[in-house]
Amino acid sequence: MSKVRVNCFALSLDGFGAGPHQSAEHPLGQGGTALHEWFYPTRTFWNMFGMEGGATGPDDDLAARGTENVGAWILGRNMFGPIRGPWPDEAWKGWWGDNPPYHTDVFVLTHHARNPVRMQGGTVFHFVTEGIRAALERAKAAAKGADVRIGGGVATIRQYLQAGLVDEMHLVVSPVLLGAGEALLAGIDLPALGFRQVDYTPTPKAAHYFLARKK
Repeated sequence: MSKVRVNCFALSLDGFGAGPHQSAEHPLGQGGTALHEWFYPTRTFWNMFGMEGGATGPDDDLAARGTENVGAWILGRNMFGPIRGPWPDEAWKGWWGDNPPYHTDVFVLTHHARNPVRMQGGTVFHFVTEGIRAALERAKAAAKGADVRIGGGVATIRQYLQAGLVDEMHLVVSPVLLGAGEALLAGIDLPALGFRQVDYTPTPKAAHYFLARKK
């Protein structure tokens, strides 16, 4: 059965999933790249971007689990790029170059319509203006029975959590303090939403928590 998942989503020790003052120069906010120091060296990260090599080990094993059985992705507009308001043109095609790491249909939440963007490697960006449920319906259809991964950012995951639409989460707590930014779980009662911790794996670079929602 298809699931809606959050995987490999990194948080600081003080609960922020992105740093403050996000911009084209700081797409993850100031200090935000430090959240992902566990991920950048892994073989999974290198392979996603068409590179050979990368480190193996527990962090890589857990990152690789996040890529299994994913048939479609959903992203917030900020995850796609720094442009705000109406699209000035269709030149911007994401942060990732000609061959993004998704290799599936990706549904981008936005208030401003835009034509789909077909990229190398099978990634197709679709722009959804009808809200989170419409995006999920389209993503599930595109996934054809595989899972849908909610890639972020923080505001997008919060919307899906608050709507009771997320089945599983893999949260990665990095040993970093940001002090400010976007807090993922502020004001969200996970037990009331039916979540419980089902697994936990500490590594030298991070702590991996797995949560699932009771049906």
